Amino acid sequence: MASTGKFSEEKKYDLIVVGGGAAGFFTAIRVGELRPGSRILILEKGGKVLQKVRISGGGRCNVTHACFEPKELVKNYPRGSRELLGPFHRFQPGDTIAWFENHGVELKIEPDGRMFPVTNDSATIVECLTQAARWAGVQVRTSCNVEQLQKEPDGTFTVTLTGGESFRSKTVMMAPGSSPRMWQLLREMGHSIVEPVPSLFTFNCRDARIAELPGVSVEKAALRIPGTGLSESGPLLITHWGLSGPAVLKLSAWGARKLHALNYRFDLLVNWTGVYNTEEVKEELASLRNGKGSRKVLQSPRFGLPSRLWRKLCPAAGIDEKKNWADLSKAQLNVLASQLSECRLPVTGKSTFKEEFVTAGGVALHEVDFRRFESKRIPGLFLAGEVLDIDAITGGFNFQAAWTGGWVAGEGVVKYLE
Repeated sequence: MASTGKFSEEKKYDLIVVGGGAAGFFTAIRVGELRPGSRILILEKGGKVLQKVRISGGGRCNVTHACFEPKELVKNYPRGSRELLGPFHRFQPGDTIAWFENHGVELKIEPDGRMFPVTNDSATIVECLTQAARWAGVQVRTSCNVEQLQKEPDGTFTVTLTGGESFRSKTVMMAPGSSPRMWQLLREMGHSIVEPVPSLFTFNCRDARIAELPGVSVEKAALRIPGTGLSESGPLLITHWGLSGPAVLKLSAWGARKLHALNYRFDLLVNWTGVYNTEEVKEELASLRNGKGSRKVLQSPRFGLPSRLWRKLCPAAGIDEKKNWADLSKAQLNVLASQLSECRLPVTGKSTFKEEFVTAGGVALHEVDFRRFESKRIPGLFLAGEVLDIDAITGGFNFQAAWTGGWVAGEGVVKYLE
């Protein structure tokens, strides 16, 4: 075991944060603000800190979501909802907004509830956090790969980098994101790791009915995966590789483990009309045949569907461009109704949503005290962000969990040090 005597004062810290992301920075800043003079060091494996903040929201940074009631907020977390309820009563989106405003950054609410800096530039958030860290006396080192983490008999921690450089710290915050190597270190220290699987991904789908339609979107679609109990509704976007949009991303988050077990190969039933069931669609189509018989079917998109999509679904139902509504048989109406309300599309894989890779899995939640985000097994070891088995649907909720975890953990670190 290493002894404290081998470490010079410049190698000793009150807090070492492993991971220079949102949760890690927020922890370090909170400790620095609450306990001025604390020696705090952030170790980031990559060449730059706050990389997910930089790329989030297409470079605008979806900071949080305008959901201010904790009981409603937790409904957006497929994993971690119960554990986050208490922490959200202490630090929720309203507190996030206030924190950034107090540090010179104003946020705005978009119609869907997502919140961004008014500058529409993630650099605003990155600069705010790095400046706040400097003011709080936080040291930051990049290109630092943690090789070992060891709890010493005196209660302190030794953190060793690849290459052999070591540091001693009274506390450690593990916030490295989805890092298999860091999960292994935590497993070696006695933590259980829930096997990580992807969450928040899009669906790969090759089908003639959606081919040549990238960019076409449907505002109110309903999705269902037969035999899984999974369903979701909302905006749906057709892409070059298949299907995306909020409805797909939410379905992937809630179904992360089930879809992994299916090897991402399954049939997806799409109700393009969103709110009408098959029988209601049949009735609407029959009324069109009776009331608009002389009109061309392909020129009469219904249910708010984009005309380009309508002109793909009709031929799939055996209806060509010459057909009038009056020409359709009951059988053809039924087939068209099925294409509109129960369109079966084969999903053959997944794609990462933009560059924002999110996982379901990580440190088992029952091993963490969420009053402080501290390990129940290793006193003085704190954990937040994606290293935990917590994840959310898209919309700023993953960042909110990071801000909340960092804030609460920072207060926990200070109490531990005192």
